[in-house]
Amino acid sequence: MPRPHGFSYEQLGDHTVAITHQGRSATTLRGSRADKFLAEVEAGDAQLVMARWTGAYKFGNERTAKNHPRNRG
Repeated sequence: MPRPHGFSYEQLGDHTVAITHQGRSATTLRGSRADKFLAEVEAGDAQLVMARWTGAYKFGNERTAKNHPRNRG
């Protein structure tokens, strides 16, 4: 599975964090959630943390699910 890339974040003045993916807005975190996110980014892999927080994290089972009989056209 490829590593996540293309994420960036901007910390705004009012305890708000805006996360973007390839220049498009992905999510906005406020208050205690923003503080928790910033602590995680500083402690670990920033790209992986942002992918998890935005819900753009791949679980590795997409190909299996695509080929399941229930999901085929």
